[in-house]
Amino acid sequence: MTRTTERSPAQPVGPPPPFDPELAPVAELLAGLRAPDAYRPDTIVALRAPVPGVEAPTDEALSRGGTYGVQERVVPGPAGQPDISLLICLPEGAATPAPALYFVHGGGMIVGDNRFALPEMLDLAAPLGMAVVSVEYRLAPETPHPGPVEDCYAGLVWVAAHADELGIDPGRIVVGGMSAGGGLAAATTLLARDRGGPAILAQMLLSPMLDDRNDSPSARQMRGLGIWDRSSNETGWNALLGDDVRGGPDVSPYAAPARAADLSGLPPAFIDVGSAETFRDEDVAQASRMWQAGGRVELHVWPGGFHGFDVVAPGAVISQDAVAARAAWLRRQLAG
Repeated sequence: MTRTTERSPAQPVGPPPPFDPELAPVAELLAGLRAPDAYRPDTIVALRAPVPGVEAPTDEALSRGGTYGVQERVVPGPAGQPDISLLICLPEGAATPAPALYFVHGGGMIVGDNRFALPEMLDLAAPLGMAVVSVEYRLAPETPHPGPVEDCYAGLVWVAAHADELGIDPGRIVVGGMSAGGGLAAATTLLARDRGGPAILAQMLLSPMLDDRNDSPSARQMRGLGIWDRSSNETGWNALLGDDVRGGPDVSPYAAPARAADLSGLPPAFIDVGSAETFRDEDVAQASRMWQAGGRVELHVWPGGFHGFDVVAPGAVISQDAVAARAAWLRRQLAG
């Protein structure tokens, strides 16, 4: 088992950094649509209900005009646990095995499914001829840790074992995730290292949710601000771990990767985060600790970005820059 880290007492913080000028009106609009305390234990079920006017992408939309074949596969889950579903998007007519992005969706550990943010991932993957496989993991609190990360790992193991059947290059699988999915992607990568599991080419961690302690300066600065603030974060971590465990000394690094004391031997990583969001400091700290362990990490802190800014405001210049940086990094990884 990977050892865990401890943290010194919290220090005073100043006012929150300002939102990017293009993003500020969007942040204000979003704040008006949802109460600051919307993410509470008693609202989790309601939060999973479909939002009027917001439809999940269909298979037809994901096919990109027939350039991708889309299939849902039910595959074995963790030993002794239920099967899991993988949404698999394979480029049509690929002459050679395709590289793949194994994607873990966001949703604070408590909401979301394997279609969430998949169009954005296909936007990155399609120009590079990549397959995209999105895993449906069980959600907390009904399934606490280690259920979600074990689901993600089981799906990765299945994809690597069936790479020939799928037309995927097992040596070029990138594990990626957004928000809670970014934390699960990082934890899945730790499991693959520690269990001698599938080879992972690289890991793409987009505003990853890494630290259950929820006490960083940015978490405290952004309380009550943005899409996912400190109180929302507490709801998500408590659902995954239980409020009697979260923040304590015995939290597994496979639940909260910021707890991992050993970050050596990991594949190259891309980490990006906004400067005006809860996860800023834990993500920056993770990148620093990976560098200190001899790792290869590309870190971007987007000035004035709030959590999920690129998804809800894709036309903003800062959003376009963030997506371009991810695409350039992916291209370099695949080029070897």
